[in-house]
Amino acid sequence: MTMPTTDHHTASIVPEDDRERFLPSLFGLPLLIVAENAVYSFMERLSPSDYGGGFWNFYEYAGQPLFMAPTSRPRFRIDNQITEYSGEVSAEAAGIIATLFTFSHLSFRYESDRLVDGYHRLYDYSTRHPEARAIFAAID
Repeated sequence: MTMPTTDHHTASIVPEDDRERFLPSLFGLPLLIVAENAVYSFMERLSPSDYGGGFWNFYEYAGQPLFMAPTSRPRFRIDNQITEYSGEVSAEAAGIIATLFTFSHLSFRYESDRLVDGYHRLYDYSTRHPEARAIFAAID
């Protein structure tokens, strides 16, 4: 699925009143708990020195759910031993990385069009993100 091109390519934080619908919309109701826990687990593995839990913002773009990102600090040190990436990124980019890993990982375990569509939507969004280079270095 290709995202519509706009002049202002910024995801928006899901308002408090709409948070309840976000995770089921992003991952699907059957995978809701598994996927949410996977995002947190990936973040713990990717940023063991900086991430210790906490509140997460949910982001959408063009009316579609996109990713979740931690709010406990503005920047996170990512040390990904799988891809050998090491660097510091914004909380938003860290959330994108953890969410992309979750989509990818779960798509190998569960047959779900929602996971595939979510991955492609977020990947496409990430190509135009200000920290695209770091995001793709961390996931490749």
